[in-house]
Amino acid sequence: MKTVSKCCVAVCLLSGFNAYGKDEIRPYSVLPEPQQVAYSKGSFKLKDKLTIAFPPKLANEATYCRDVARHVSAAANPILQEGKKSGDITLVLDASVLSKHPEGYILDIQSKGIVIKANAPAGILYGIQTLRQLLGAALEASGQAGTIQCGTITDYPTLGWRAFLLDEARHFLGKEVVLKLLDNMSRLKMNVFHWHLVDIQGWRIEIKKYPELTKTGAARDNSSFNKSFASFYTQEEIREIVAYAAARHITIVPEIEIPGHSGAAIASYPWLGSADVLNLTNPAVEDFIKDMLEEIIALFPGNVIHIGGDEVTYRYWKNTPSIVQYMQEHNILSPADLQVSFTNRIAHWLAAKNRRIMGWNEVLGKVIPDYWRPMLPEDHIITQPLTSNAIVHCWEGNIDLIRETIQEGYDIVNSFHLLTYLDLLGNKYIPLEKAYSFQPVPEGLTAEQQKKVLGLGCQMWTEQVPDEQNMNTKVYPRIAAYAEVGWTAPEKKDYNSFLKRLDYFLAEWEKQGIRYGQVQPITAPN
Repeated sequence: MKTVSKCCVAVCLLSGFNAYGKDEIRPYSVLPEPQQVAYSKGSFKLKDKLTIAFPPKLANEATYCRDVARHVSAAANPILQEGKKSGDITLVLDASVLSKHPEGYILDIQSKGIVIKANAPAGILYGIQTLRQLLGAALEASGQAGTIQCGTITDYPTLGWRAFLLDEARHFLGKEVVLKLLDNMSRLKMNVFHWHLVDIQGWRIEIKKYPELTKTGAARDNSSFNKSFASFYTQEEIREIVAYAAARHITIVPEIEIPGHSGAAIASYPWLGSADVLNLTNPAVEDFIKDMLEEIIALFPGNVIHIGGDEVTYRYWKNTPSIVQYMQEHNILSPADLQVSFTNRIAHWLAAKNRRIMGWNEVLGKVIPDYWRPMLPEDHIITQPLTSNAIVHCWEGNIDLIRETIQEGYDIVNSFHLLTYLDLLGNKYIPLEKAYSFQPVPEGLTAEQQKKVLGLGCQMWTEQVPDEQNMNTKVYPRIAAYAEVGWTAPEKKDYNSFLKRLDYFLAEWEKQGIRYGQVQPITAPN
């Protein structure tokens, strides 16, 4: 494990506290980098008996703020004052504050007290996360709890979708690992947990109408790396994790793979298809999918359901006489046409339930450049386009395909694999600096087209990740780079500054027992 230097930020701040004069500025160190910072004279010192004033709608955030104060000072004894208008820390909901930014906040630190203002609870929480860093860094620097520079931070995310994907179909890591990930995502202001729960190797979520999915589908020995047999989440556990995420303003997007990557489902109910591909021409299969999705919808209140849709092996459809006959009778010209037609039916069904469908590139039905599987043009003739309401999750294909998808009017999430796959090339990780260089919004788009880029995702696939420790070395510290890419304006990004600000998180992760991966040294100036 390598660091830039042992507690670099703490050392810098400590020297600052010794050397700065009474009225000199002690700059903040915050990750992701805030949009605007204005300093003023003086400092605020965290009291042992701290009062936190808040309106009833912010009870969740006030409780979190109390826990933050306790975290940075064992002596702190915060007192929650619901309904009070002012306290040592005051949380304020005001619809006029950064009204165009639902996750934005203003953190105003004065010697007499701190005010965090936002137009929604999520913004309040992000303001608390920033305050947490400032208090924690000050404690490390001075040995005194919570003496921080006065000033005002005005902050909001550049992109609204800042996601981390965890694949538990290949290796099941369990509830405690997920909760820890959610905590660390929240501290980095990431807001989407993309949960890959179904694949060839395992079905990891209880579906009461189809118990064999977990009885058989969660106990598959389909990978030489897979040691997590018969492991899955009960619906009660799912609800607990969803509530935990919601308290941190993280939306969980479940990914339930159809029609490919369905080997675990087919092992459970062989009538669903063959190998790892569902038979979409069988009405009973569509009934199964809708029944299963009804239970998924009941568990996940977010409005997006991810159906995967990638890497479908068309050979099964092309070689099955009943499927070929169905396609001829319904004027379906290719396997991709069959997939798009089916995806649209499910999308319209989900839309009637106030849910939006999301899938990987392949849901468009197009040949994908640079794809590692054979892509025959005749397999990708389509008679109808993908429904315009779908979100296209771009993982494969060159940047031109991403631009083309946006230009056709689709909302996208950019997870271009060469820059965002945390397991890429096995143990040869994407370097931290390269991860930080990722630009989710491609160049050459109009202002309106840029709005179609909802955000980015970074992906932790677990085919070769057998346990939490192995995962941690791949996730950390690169997750922090993706967090800043999604939050901070591109023109404010600076890798050298990022490394200095990262040291706070390195220390925090060490306290959690997280063994993080390599941190590249600061780039030498030209």
